[in-house]
Amino acid sequence: MNDDTPDSPLLQEARLWQDDNWTAQVIKNEDDDGWAVAMFKAGESEPALVGPWTMGRDKKNPKPLDGSAFITLVKIASEFVRRSEQQLHAQLNQSVTVNGQDSPVTVLLRIVTDDDNPYAVLSAQNEGGDALAEVKVDAGFKLNRQTAQAWVDVDFAYT
Repeated sequence: MNDDTPDSPLLQEARLWQDDNWTAQVIKNEDDDGWAVAMFKAGESEPALVGPWTMGRDKKNPKPLDGSAFITLVKIASEFVRRSEQQLHAQLNQSVTVNGQDSPVTVLLRIVTDDDNPYAVLSAQNEGGDALAEVKVDAGFKLNRQTAQAWVDVDFAYT
Protein backbone atom coordinates (compact mmCIF):
# COMPACT_ATOMS: atom_id res chain seq x y z
CA MET A 1 0.00 0.00 0.00
CA ASN A 2 1.31 3.45 -0.94
CA ASP A 3 1.05 6.04 1.87
CA ASP A 4 2.06 8.90 -0.45
CA THR A 5 -1.42 9.38 -1.89
CA PRO A 6 -2.73 12.97 -1.78
CA ASP A 7 -5.39 11.97 0.77
CA SER A 8 -2.99 10.50 3.31
CA PRO A 9 -2.02 12.88 6.10
CA LEU A 10 1.57 14.12 6.22
CA LEU A 11 1.45 14.34 10.02
CA GLN A 12 -0.77 12.48 12.46
CA GLU A 13 -0.20 13.69 15.99
CA ALA A 14 -2.56 14.19 18.92
CA ARG A 15 -2.62 17.98 18.46
CA LEU A 16 -1.47 18.37 14.86
CA TRP A 17 -2.78 16.75 11.66
CA GLN A 18 -1.72 17.77 8.20
CA ASP A 19 -2.35 16.86 4.57
CA ASP A 20 -1.22 18.57 1.36
CA ASN A 21 -3.83 21.34 1.69
CA TRP A 22 -4.70 21.76 5.37
CA THR A 23 -3.19 21.69 8.85
CA ALA A 24 -5.32 21.25 11.97
CA GLN A 25 -3.66 22.39 15.17
CA VAL A 26 -5.20 22.10 18.64
CA ILE A 27 -4.30 25.19 20.66
CA LYS A 28 -5.04 26.57 24.11
CA ASN A 29 -8.11 28.82 23.98
CA GLU A 30 -6.90 32.21 25.19
CA ASP A 31 -10.44 33.30 26.12
CA ASP A 32 -11.08 30.55 28.69
CA ASP A 33 -9.67 27.33 30.13
CA GLY A 34 -10.69 25.25 27.12
CA TRP A 35 -9.10 24.30 23.83
CA ALA A 36 -9.57 25.40 20.23
CA VAL A 37 -8.62 23.99 16.85
CA ALA A 38 -7.08 26.24 14.20
CA MET A 39 -7.32 25.26 10.53
CA PHE A 40 -4.54 26.56 8.30
CA LYS A 41 -4.69 26.40 4.52
CA ALA A 42 -1.34 25.35 3.03
CA GLY A 43 0.97 28.33 2.55
CA GLU A 44 -1.02 30.65 4.84
CA SER A 45 0.38 32.04 8.11
CA GLU A 46 -3.03 32.97 9.56
CA PRO A 47 -5.69 30.37 10.30
CA ALA A 48 -8.65 30.21 7.93
CA LEU A 49 -10.88 29.16 10.81
CA VAL A 50 -10.61 28.75 14.58
CA GLY A 51 -13.24 26.91 16.57
CA PRO A 52 -13.78 25.25 19.94
CA TRP A 53 -12.25 21.85 20.57
CA THR A 54 -13.46 19.09 22.89
CA MET A 55 -11.81 18.40 26.22
CA GLY A 56 -10.40 14.95 26.82
CA ARG A 57 -11.60 12.53 29.48
CA ASP A 58 -9.36 14.08 32.12
CA LYS A 59 -11.12 17.46 31.61
CA LYS A 60 -7.71 19.19 31.45
CA ASN A 61 -6.19 18.19 28.12
CA PRO A 62 -7.75 18.32 24.66
CA LYS A 63 -9.23 15.30 22.94
CA PRO A 64 -6.65 14.01 20.42
CA LEU A 65 -7.23 14.66 16.73
CA ASP A 66 -8.15 11.65 14.60
CA GLY A 67 -8.88 10.90 10.96
CA SER A 68 -12.63 11.44 11.03
CA ALA A 69 -12.32 14.68 13.00
CA PHE A 70 -9.68 15.94 10.56
CA ILE A 71 -11.89 15.15 7.56
CA THR A 72 -14.81 17.00 9.17
CA LEU A 73 -12.62 19.99 10.04
CA VAL A 74 -11.27 20.16 6.47
CA LYS A 75 -14.84 20.16 5.09
CA ILE A 76 -15.92 22.92 7.48
CA ALA A 77 -12.84 25.07 6.84
CA SER A 78 -13.07 24.58 3.06
CA GLU A 79 -16.71 25.65 3.05
CA PHE A 80 -15.89 28.66 5.24
CA VAL A 81 -13.09 29.74 2.87
CA ARG A 82 -15.35 29.24 -0.17
CA ARG A 83 -18.11 31.38 1.35
CA SER A 84 -15.62 34.08 2.36
CA GLU A 85 -14.25 34.17 -1.20
CA GLN A 86 -17.78 34.42 -2.62
CA GLN A 87 -18.60 37.27 -0.24
CA LEU A 88 -15.40 39.12 -1.16
CA HIS A 89 -16.10 38.61 -4.87
CA ALA A 90 -19.61 40.01 -4.42
CA GLN A 91 -18.23 43.05 -2.59
CA LEU A 92 -15.62 43.71 -5.28
CA ASN A 93 -17.83 42.99 -8.32
CA GLN A 94 -21.24 44.60 -8.66
CA SER A 95 -23.64 45.01 -11.55
CA VAL A 96 -26.95 46.65 -12.33
CA THR A 97 -29.07 46.70 -15.49
CA VAL A 98 -30.64 49.96 -16.66
CA ASN A 99 -32.34 51.30 -19.77
CA GLY A 100 -30.15 52.20 -22.73
CA GLN A 101 -31.30 54.16 -25.79
CA ASP A 102 -32.35 51.03 -27.67
CA SER A 103 -32.01 48.14 -25.22
CA PRO A 104 -31.01 47.27 -21.64
CA VAL A 105 -27.44 48.04 -20.60
CA THR A 106 -25.61 46.22 -17.80
CA VAL A 107 -23.25 48.46 -15.86
CA LEU A 108 -20.52 46.68 -13.91
CA LEU A 109 -18.17 47.87 -11.19
CA ARG A 110 -15.00 45.91 -10.42
CA ILE A 111 -12.94 47.14 -7.48
CA VAL A 112 -9.19 46.55 -7.73
CA THR A 113 -7.69 46.24 -4.24
CA ASP A 114 -4.20 47.61 -4.91
CA ASP A 115 -2.45 48.25 -1.56
CA ASP A 116 -0.97 51.56 -2.71
CA ASN A 117 -3.60 52.88 -5.09
CA PRO A 118 -6.96 51.09 -5.05
CA TYR A 119 -9.32 51.93 -7.89
CA ALA A 120 -12.37 50.59 -9.68
CA VAL A 121 -13.29 49.88 -13.28
CA LEU A 122 -16.75 50.95 -14.40
CA SER A 123 -17.88 49.22 -17.57
CA ALA A 124 -21.02 48.75 -19.64
CA GLN A 125 -22.26 45.87 -21.79
CA ASN A 126 -25.20 45.43 -24.11
CA GLU A 127 -27.62 42.50 -23.86
CA GLY A 128 -25.26 40.30 -25.88
CA GLY A 129 -22.35 40.96 -23.51
CA ASP A 130 -20.50 43.24 -25.95
CA ALA A 131 -18.45 45.99 -24.31
CA LEU A 132 -19.89 49.48 -24.75
CA ALA A 133 -17.58 51.49 -22.49
CA GLU A 134 -14.98 51.19 -19.75
CA VAL A 135 -13.49 53.83 -17.47
CA LYS A 136 -11.29 53.88 -14.37
CA VAL A 137 -13.05 55.41 -11.35
CA ASP A 138 -12.37 55.97 -7.66
CA ALA A 139 -12.50 52.79 -5.53
CA GLY A 140 -15.23 54.45 -3.47
CA PHE A 141 -17.56 54.86 -6.46
CA LYS A 142 -21.10 53.85 -5.47
CA LEU A 143 -22.86 51.81 -8.12
CA ASN A 144 -26.64 51.87 -7.96
CA ARG A 145 -29.50 52.26 -10.43
CA GLN A 146 -29.27 56.07 -10.35
CA THR A 147 -25.51 56.34 -10.92
CA ALA A 148 -25.62 53.65 -13.63
CA GLN A 149 -28.55 55.28 -15.44
CA ALA A 150 -26.90 58.70 -15.25
CA TRP A 151 -23.69 57.32 -16.83
CA VAL A 152 -25.64 55.59 -19.61
CA ASP A 153 -27.74 58.74 -20.21
CA VAL A 154 -24.61 60.84 -20.93
CA ASP A 155 -23.30 58.24 -23.41
CA PHE A 156 -20.74 56.92 -20.90
CA ALA A 157 -18.96 60.24 -20.39
CA TYR A 158 -17.23 60.30 -17.03
CA THR A 159 -15.54 63.27 -15.44
